Amino acid sequence: MKFQKNNIEQHFSPPIIQFNGHLQTIIPGLFRRIKINGLQRERWVTPDGDFIDVDWLKNSDKRLVILCHGLEGDSRRPYILGMIKALASRNFSTLSWNFRSCSGEINKLKRFYHSGATEDLHFVIHKAIEKLAPEEIFIIGFSLGGNLALKYLGENHNLSPLIKKTVGISVPIHLASSCKKMMNYENRLYEIRFLRSLKGKVISKEKLMPGTFDLKPLTRIHHLWDFDDLYTGPIHGFKDAPDYYEMCSAINFLKDINIPTLLINAKNDPFLSEKCYPDNQQISNPLVTTIYPDKGGHCGFSASNGLYYSEYVTLEFLSKD
Repeated sequence: MKFQKNNIEQHFSPPIIQFNGHLQTIIPGLFRRIKINGLQRERWVTPDGDFIDVDWLKNSDKRLVILCHGLEGDSRRPYILGMIKALASRNFSTLSWNFRSCSGEINKLKRFYHSGATEDLHFVIHKAIEKLAPEEIFIIGFSLGGNLALKYLGENHNLSPLIKKTVGISVPIHLASSCKKMMNYENRLYEIRFLRSLKGKVISKEKLMPGTFDLKPLTRIHHLWDFDDLYTGPIHGFKDAPDYYEMCSAINFLKDINIPTLLINAKNDPFLSEKCYPDNQQISNPLVTTIYPDKGGHCGFSASNGLYYSEYVTLEFLSKD
């Protein structure tokens, strides 16, 4: 049976206590508890001599889902584990990977990760093919990981034929305007949390590799835009933050995606700008389906029956022809 967007209820009701986008973002992240038995962790050495830590769960069939986490997240965040549990109920095998420096150990090189580092996703996909021998591959990306996945699909015209579908959830597909939205007063606590983590990694890496970074600019960084302008952009070969955002925003790659793709962005997501909700005419690609529910927050989408809305929609999309 073919996936029909109109058959998916776009409006759902989170628990009453979660009455706005902030609570729909915060409560699932802080209080959702998911236990997964059988996760196996491996460390894979990258072509440039660094490492990426992955968690995989093998089930009965050969369908493998690769999951990409968000900014300063990791492979065992509640939204990742919830999706793994949902996928396991349909016998999908899963591989969730940690971006460089996100598995609890600082990576070995000067570089970190960023919204457009598709070379690492490419490595993970092909390493998974080599080690796990799947017959079909699906990709699910959350937030920054969603931008990464969508960019990879749009820029890569020689995709492995094993890759069948992808899903992006809570994706800031227009990076510059979304970063500016994070500067709003109502989002200040989120931004402080991200900056504390990012700055801490720069300091930790400088201790491991003295002389790698100039730490003086850290004291004048008060926004994510500033961090990307002084660190993320230049470290990874971009001129500055605007150049980084323009080159890596997934919205610029949607038109070139050539496999069925689903984008799920809640309209009350506190992290996403208006430009993260393009219509069909703007996308100009019939293979890209968008669902913009009124509620859900950022990587939230909690529901009262155990299976979150984003998980239900994802399972329906991956399971249909």
